[in-house]
Amino acid sequence: MTAAAHLPVTPPGPRPAQPLVMEARGLVKRYGHVTAIGGADFELRPGEIMAVIGDNGAGKSSLIKALSGALIPDEGEILLDGQPVHFRTPSDARRAGIETVYQDLAVAPAMTIAENLFLGRELYRGGALGRALKLIDRRRMLTEATEHMKGLQFAIKSMSQPVETLSGGQRQGVAVARAAAFAQHVVIMDEPTAALGVREGNMVLDLIRKVRDRGLPVILISHNMPHVFEIADRIHVHRMGKRAALLNSQKISMADTVSVMTGAIKPEDLSADVLAH
Repeated sequence: MTAAAHLPVTPPGPRPAQPLVMEARGLVKRYGHVTAIGGADFELRPGEIMAVIGDNGAGKSSLIKALSGALIPDEGEILLDGQPVHFRTPSDARRAGIETVYQDLAVAPAMTIAENLFLGRELYRGGALGRALKLIDRRRMLTEATEHMKGLQFAIKSMSQPVETLSGGQRQGVAVARAAAFAQHVVIMDEPTAALGVREGNMVLDLIRKVRDRGLPVILISHNMPHVFEIADRIHVHRMGKRAALLNSQKISMADTVSVMTGAIKPEDLSADVLAH
């Protein structure tokens, strides 16, 4: 008779915190006498949707620009997978695996969906002639674009149709899909549903969930509180140039969140269970 195996027992106590995909510590950005970022911290964990909210002028756009390479902080540091990074341009951030989707529908309307998906990252034909003349491999781009869209379950009739034939929600979907195709670490979405109706906004939210479900953490900047509470795992409240609070979207009400954002409720007056860690 075989003796029973002795399984290791996990000691009681708090579980170790998840490693951070992205972290910002003490970011500062000044423009003369104006402080746009005043010692801001930020943390993003694997596989989460982190909403960033704040009133107009709170500095959240400056924070996101720093994280995406569009702004160089005067002080502080940004870490990616625990390693310090120094972004001088958005291209630096993209090379590090950070993709940003802006609210102004940054697509080329006259180009096809497949061409937009590979915009700035075109695939070229093999062989000496293809490389020398930089002949675009449209067939391969079409095939890979189709497979990528299928993976996101994004319904489009043909990858060969011009983007200008799509609705606003579908165009934003192409921008989101492009970010998901090339991001290796983080996808940042700046007000992705701001210009959309209810139906198309919900379509983009569903696409954001699918991006997260594929393992990519998402930073969502939004003024749309119903969307924030529908999709976010945690909420970063930005106020007066820095993080005011980190909230658990499952524990706090929308009204109290808005009150924290506007300063009507002080973070120290919140109960411990609504604070995220």
